[in-house]
Amino acid sequence: MPLPLILGVGAVIAGTIGIGSGVHGALKIKEANDTMESAKKQHERNLKKFEKANIATSEDMDRLGTLELEILESFNRFSDVFEQIKNRPIFESYSKNGITLPQYDGEKLKQVSIGAGMLLGGLGGAGLGAAGGFAAAGATTAAVMALGTASTGTAIASLSGAALTNATLAALGGGAIAAGGGGIALGTTVLGAATLGVGLLVGGIIFNFTGEKLSDKADEAQAQMLKAEEKINKTCNYLARLRSTSNRYYDILSSVNSVYQKHLNGLTSIVTLLGHKNWDSFTEEEKKVTENTVLLVGLLYNMCKVELVLKNERGNDINAINTFAIETSIAETLSIMTDRF
Repeated sequence: MPLPLILGVGAVIAGTIGIGSGVHGALKIKEANDTMESAKKQHERNLKKFEKANIATSEDMDRLGTLELEILESFNRFSDVFEQIKNRPIFESYSKNGITLPQYDGEKLKQVSIGAGMLLGGLGGAGLGAAGGFAAAGATTAAVMALGTASTGTAIASLSGAALTNATLAALGGGAIAAGGGGIALGTTVLGAATLGVGLLVGGIIFNFTGEKLSDKADEAQAQMLKAEEKINKTCNYLARLRSTSNRYYDILSSVNSVYQKHLNGLTSIVTLLGHKNWDSFTEEEKKVTENTVLLVGLLYNMCKVELVLKNERGNDINAINTFAIETSIAETLSIMTDRF
């Protein structure tokens, strides 16, 4: 075979191999891009799934937190009416079947109701999850702490709006950073640093995926997406359980509050409308209404003390739902309501 022909054939073969390699390379690039695009879209879907679950849970937790604060604030009205009754007996604390409710303490109720009122007033300037944060951390405790002193030396009770919210968060964080405390940032963490607002005490795991960007390398991006997806699914499952628990507790609390409000209205009518302000002049029915109202106040006070979430001390994982305390509170509440109402 002539040399030119051999060279020509060789060039064709080499060209064919080159084209094949080029096609193979193009296919690999396309596959890598497809993998990157698929990982990116799946990551975005996962984040939207988390965001949806977080908003829904935050809203339900806010509903519970707001109800708890409203109940605590109403204790001020109860105290005002109850303190007008002269010669009233010292109501013993409820104790039955291992369940104990606190004895009436007018000063403590006043403090809690004032603190709750301040927190309610500051919620308007707070974001999604703020009220839920008070429920998660125990609304009664948060209400008491709201009566403290801000890092500026100003009584928190004299503040309002965003200043009130920030001062309360700083107080929960142990005071101003300059004074050795954790400041607003730590206070926010105490209440629950969720990405869409203080409130859920989800935990540090949340920050491991919400701000995460996928690698430019296809295999790494896919691996990162799957790792983040696992965390997101874990967090979404947690949020679903927290939301379910929150709604269940809200239903029980709302039911008890309805009974309490009826008794409080009845007691108010007895004292202010009928003018019965001496215990000795109370009928047996009026005494029963009074005693039951005191009991309901103690029951609601205890219910609002329950921390729905226990903070994870490691700070890099999901916090725990306080299942034992919640279930105990629900069981005790149902037992008392069955026994007395």
